[in-house]
Amino acid sequence: MQFVIITGMSGSGKSSCVDVLEDMGYYCIDNMPPELIGKFVDICNQSEGKIDKVAFVIDIRSGEWFLKLKDTLEMLRHEDVGLKIVFLDCSDDVIISRYKETRRKHPLDEVSFGNIRKAVETERETLVSIKAMADYYIDTTNTHVNDFRERMREIFAESTDYMRIDVRSFGFKFGYMPEGDLVFDVRCLPNPFYVPELKNLTGLNPEVYTYVMKFDQSKRLLDKLCNLVDFLIPLYEKEGKAQLVIAFGCTGGKHRSVAFAEALAHHLREKNHKIRIQHRDIEKR
Repeated sequence: MQFVIITGMSGSGKSSCVDVLEDMGYYCIDNMPPELIGKFVDICNQSEGKIDKVAFVIDIRSGEWFLKLKDTLEMLRHEDVGLKIVFLDCSDDVIISRYKETRRKHPLDEVSFGNIRKAVETERETLVSIKAMADYYIDTTNTHVNDFRERMREIFAESTDYMRIDVRSFGFKFGYMPEGDLVFDVRCLPNPFYVPELKNLTGLNPEVYTYVMKFDQSKRLLDKLCNLVDFLIPLYEKEGKAQLVIAFGCTGGKHRSVAFAEALAHHLREKNHKIRIQHRDIEKR
């Protein structure tokens, strides 16, 4: 089991932290009262591995309940859970500027009578003991959001190749692939559908794959697409993208798109990328 506590100053970037962990498969819970964390850990332990990575965002919004966080963390430290505590910090001036830009109220706005600087100072004093318990301390004062997300991935990624690449095929007649980051239309190529002995097969069959790839335009297109994808992947990784969806579409999603998806997947595996492949419409008629 892996449990992450995300805490720290309001306005320091906890939402961005959650986005990264969700992309990495963590079940994220925002603003749970600290006293309930132990009970949720028990539920996870009884889930038989269905919930094995959990992140809790706990901060001053919990009010008086937040004062129980230190006791809860000390309890979890003594249990057999992989607990990590991330404390996010930021300078007072930057936090104040962020709140002014968004026109949001600070969680301690009422007790500080609208004095945001006083609210930030009070929160900082309250967090001293929690900050001392943190496994990771990240100051986001002068950190670009992409650099911050990169740092989070360095901490929690299971491997250095953290960007997941999904290669998919689909048929335009069954609808577009809206989640595709890169969508390639291969309807420009000769269609095996009109070859009687190939009509009822798919791009997963060697006969269909060979037919699609035997044409000069198919070979040249695949070569150009591989070069393009090889060029783009490092750029996406540099920008902190956690998932890249590359989709190929043909008319019915059974022949040409499947063959090209398989060909690109083979190319990416040879480049040691971690990929998943899915043929959305291969079983449809």
